[in-house]
Amino acid sequence: MYRRRGIALMGMLGMVGALAAVTPTSAAGELTARPAWTACPENVVVPPPLVVQCAKVPVPLDYRDPNGTQIEIMVSRIASTKPEKRRGVLMFNPGGPGGTGLDQPGFLASKGLPASVIDAYDLIGMDTRGVGHSAPVSCGFTADDAYWANIPPYAVDDAAVTRQAEIAKEVAARCAANDTEGRLRHLTTANMARDLDRIRVALGEEKASFYGASYGSALGAAYVSMFPDSTDRIVLDSNIGDTHLDRAGLRRFALGMEETFPDFAKWAAARHDSYGLGRTPQQVRRTYVTIAERLDRTPTADGLNGAVFRYLTFGSLYNEIQYGNIARIWQSYRDPGKAPSEAKAVAPSPNDNAFTVFLAVTCNDVEWPEDVETYRRAVAEDRERYPLYGAASANITPCAYWKYEPSEPPVAISDKGPRNVLILQNWHDPVTPLAGGKLLRERFGQRARLVTADESGHGVYVLGGNACALNLTTSYLADGTMPARDTACRRD
Repeated sequence: MYRRRGIALMGMLGMVGALAAVTPTSAAGELTARPAWTACPENVVVPPPLVVQCAKVPVPLDYRDPNGTQIEIMVSRIASTKPEKRRGVLMFNPGGPGGTGLDQPGFLASKGLPASVIDAYDLIGMDTRGVGHSAPVSCGFTADDAYWANIPPYAVDDAAVTRQAEIAKEVAARCAANDTEGRLRHLTTANMARDLDRIRVALGEEKASFYGASYGSALGAAYVSMFPDSTDRIVLDSNIGDTHLDRAGLRRFALGMEETFPDFAKWAAARHDSYGLGRTPQQVRRTYVTIAERLDRTPTADGLNGAVFRYLTFGSLYNEIQYGNIARIWQSYRDPGKAPSEAKAVAPSPNDNAFTVFLAVTCNDVEWPEDVETYRRAVAEDRERYPLYGAASANITPCAYWKYEPSEPPVAISDKGPRNVLILQNWHDPVTPLAGGKLLRERFGQRARLVTADESGHGVYVLGGNACALNLTTSYLADGTMPARDTACRRD
């Protein structure tokens, strides 16, 4: 997930947009209604003087039965006010899968999305299928559930994997029991990419541009591979490395933490007089291990254990702005028995819809091993290979017990088509490490160029702060100037 406002996912309130009678024809030959724009849900906001509107676009629940059950995808639009500069539409996905994206264009605009990009496109956000206002799904999670969505808890030993397997099995069964309308099996990256093309057609565009971050990079990679002739300028930021999240991608989270943690350790060591976490990066790392192992043995009265502590630290590496908060929390655990009063408030809490979509897409896209022993071996391997977090990202998930088999193979990345894929990647990223960007570049071949930034955190464009990467990406989106070669952007 591309974290925009700290660690937690966001929910939304909503309104339904009506549809007009104009009916352009999609690439598959079906008639698609032209959306009629109306007011958005109240928390979809944009900075003045921009204006946002929302509407719904119908798509098939099952593309194998295009005339069967239809669902509606809610989209948002910040329309270009410069018709002489307008190129087309630029669609956005903030990640997840499961993250709401209606507010993504406005959010990036508020953070400094350049005017040349805003002028060149109608900016299109959306809740992808299953999310928020787009035929939402639910596994029935409650605030009391001790369940982790995108990353399983850190497993200190084989017994911890066995315990997590029982939780994963129950979660998978609960999701199946709550799927009374039969929607979960149709939440896949391939179907979301098909939805993007339906939205393009509904908007009356011959081609569409796309910006996707984190899991959005996987969706964008699938979109440009499935629809090379109807995609325009594609930017993939902070990359999983494929069109789906599989075990290899999940296990790379641990690699990302190993590569990014030293940036926090260096930051904390320079501030030892304020936080007391160690005068050198090595001492800061030892402090992390000491606190985590102590909490493994003795959780706090308010429920914070070693697994939660590791998760909080991992999430705080997404952006340097969060370093101070996690350092303060660490302070409270340097000595046994101490605990910050707000620890429970910042611990991960389930978000039913977002967690459900994450599971459905992740489990539906690819086959997952069903043998618990496979996960025990992986946890043992990664606990040694990536000691900071390997025993979490290698742990078992509900995908091992998922009711539905994949309905089709995962989307294969195509190196056939126009050279229109710009890949952005920070050198140090806790969740999508540099390896993911390099994998995607290799798979796209000459269709792509890779821009890497000597920065730390999750997210390059606008939010990352690297001037070189910002300028190259803006030039591509606004003017179509693709870097002639792969480019390494040094820290400003």
